[in-house]
Amino acid sequence: MVWKQLEPTASHITYLILSSFLILYALFSLFVRNRLHLSEPPLATLVGIIFGPKGFHALDPAKWGLRDNTTQELTRVIVGIQCFAVGIELPKFYFSRHWKSVAMLLGPVMAGGWVVCALLVWLLFDTSPATALVIGACLTPTDPVLAASVLSNSQFSTRVPNRLKHLLSAESGCNDGVSFPFLYFGIYILIEKAAGNIAREWFLITILWQCCFGTFMGLFIGVSANWLLRFSDGRDMIGRASYLVFYFLLALFSIGVASTLGSDDFLVAFGAGVGFARDGWFRKKTEETHLPNVIDLLLNSSLFVYFGAIIPWHAFSNGPNLSIGRLIALLALILLFRRLPFVLALKRWIPNIHTYREALFCGHFGPMGVGALFLAIEARAELETGSSLPLPHPPKGHSEHKGTIEIIWPMICFIVLGSTMVHGLSTAIISVGSHFSRHKHERAHFPGAETDALDGMEHAIGAGDSEPSSEEEDD
Repeated sequence: MVWKQLEPTASHITYLILSSFLILYALFSLFVRNRLHLSEPPLATLVGIIFGPKGFHALDPAKWGLRDNTTQELTRVIVGIQCFAVGIELPKFYFSRHWKSVAMLLGPVMAGGWVVCALLVWLLFDTSPATALVIGACLTPTDPVLAASVLSNSQFSTRVPNRLKHLLSAESGCNDGVSFPFLYFGIYILIEKAAGNIAREWFLITILWQCCFGTFMGLFIGVSANWLLRFSDGRDMIGRASYLVFYFLLALFSIGVASTLGSDDFLVAFGAGVGFARDGWFRKKTEETHLPNVIDLLLNSSLFVYFGAIIPWHAFSNGPNLSIGRLIALLALILLFRRLPFVLALKRWIPNIHTYREALFCGHFGPMGVGALFLAIEARAELETGSSLPLPHPPKGHSEHKGTIEIIWPMICFIVLGSTMVHGLSTAIISVGSHFSRHKHERAHFPGAETDALDGMEHAIGAGDSEPSSEEEDD
């Protein structure tokens, strides 16, 4: 007989498992990051899988009553906060000096990746072209959550030039929002029948309202908040402890404004971060607080545990034309052709990429993660309800877009799972490979413990850094 005082409810067990994982990771975080070269997302996902419904069944979000609409809001908030954080962490006036490189990644590289993903989905799964365009759009952006976990605060990241880290961070902060035109282009083709209606809705709503107005609104929010905080700080009206609170609240405020107005959540959040920290003042005031590390450990890791627990394993072979073999083939082809060929081909027109080794690194490093999950539910919501509010579960019975609704979520989840593991383990593979490619007398005492620049990457002053010059810092 179990003692009646014990109350191992689903929520209580979740608190215990999640906090235990985060405590263990925090205790050994330097060893995990700098010796094992592992980041939080793959480990957190494995925890969710092991303790989730397919493992020990200790973590089951369904028992909490958490449904697809909850997943949508969780991913919206986490990606939005991470986009805001990317905007904060970029060097001051970054886009005025590096807009060409970012534009190439957000333009031809991203558009090419969209087309490649759509073609692969269409060929492998025999979907309609419009469905393939929608799924391809979900897989197009580089995820800011996964990117942040690998690019920041690790020994491996010090071996990558700052200009590449900042370029990939800036891209990841922008392109979840920039993917909205790709996503809604496919959605409007599915929903609207007349070409004129498709063009009008896509241009007026997606391009002008969601993207253009959303970017302007985010910059306005950020610049205004910067002025307000400077005003308060200059008159000693705010304590240092409030800076962290202000950071999170401003990120949530920007997401709330965007979602309420039906604008692009992620462009608004990223624009707010860029506008807020455009002059570097807030970054200097908070550089000792390590805010991004707090976000990575608490929010991002928790979300990947949640993702591991909600992976729809049964749907990987039950949906229309879905099978494990086809999904593995799709994952492999996407990792090879979604991004890498375009970055290599356009290397000469991307000023921040100096060598083909750097182009290879940037081409490979385009993880698909939490942003793809949000976009998948956003697409499903538009097809299910005609709005951005999804049903708790996919609808039963006949639906005009039944095939698209049934295939999009399991396919995106499988690709995100694969990308989380592949890109999360890439740093370990690169580090260990670099170690054993050296002569014995040039190797560090421990595999992957080297601290010098990765082969084929330029770290020279004026080439490996994307920070402003000393003259610009004085302005």
